[in-house]
Amino acid sequence: MKKITVAAVALTLVFATVLLVMGACKKDSKTLKIGATPVPHAEMLAEVEDDLAAQGIKLEIIEFTDYVTPNTALIAGDIDANFFQHIPYLESNDEWTTKLVSVFGVHIEPFGLYSNKYRSLAEIPEGATVAIPNDPSNGGRALLLLQDNGLVTLKPDAGLEATVLDITSNPQNLKFVALEAAQLPRSLVDVDAACINGNYALDAGLSPVNDAIIIEDADSPYVNIVVVRKGTESDPRIQALRGALSSAEIKNFINNRWQDGSVVAIF
Repeated sequence: MKKITVAAVALTLVFATVLLVMGACKKDSKTLKIGATPVPHAEMLAEVEDDLAAQGIKLEIIEFTDYVTPNTALIAGDIDANFFQHIPYLESNDEWTTKLVSVFGVHIEPFGLYSNKYRSLAEIPEGATVAIPNDPSNGGRALLLLQDNGLVTLKPDAGLEATVLDITSNPQNLKFVALEAAQLPRSLVDVDAACINGNYALDAGLSPVNDAIIIEDADSPYVNIVVVRKGTESDPRIQALRGALSSAEIKNFINNRWQDGSVVAIF
């Protein structure tokens, strides 16, 4: 009788443990972990937390300050999605394109050339040092911006991932230094000008529209996207996030928060 009692108690404990684990898994399945850079991505996500909570989804926002770790964390399964990049950046790495996929686009952050020393292109002297991002897609984006404004000429087939080796004409003999995108705002004290991504410009207190010497036009291929692991695109949590980030409320939030056009909704 004693053996039977002990066995029954042990079985009860095992069963209770299984129920607890199942309950935890069920609870976790309603949590959506998303990685984002602080401005403007995390700000937008914070605006939809209540909307998702009303649908039974707890949004957990994990902030990153660089462009590589969010994709590494997503591939590893540490987060369920990320929101910080554009398609040319996603497509600049073979592992990312193999394992990750864009689900939907939300906004554009105009890319610009900034300087602490000069206020116009005409003021930038011959031989000036210009900092650009060191990743292929954003480095190419910087050079294309400079080409569109007559500072350099690139090979016709250079494409979105143009490098300084593709420069065929450099009338002002500009010197280029490639830095991690997050470091570019701080580089302004050391260089003559820097091409800076919109999110890092905003995070540094710069307005792409008001402070940039030159800025991308509205016809930009660099739409910021929500990215997930391939095969999870139809996850109900992701689809709920899509609805929340594509709502009229978020469009109004973007228009009111960034009235100068530093962030532009695409929906």
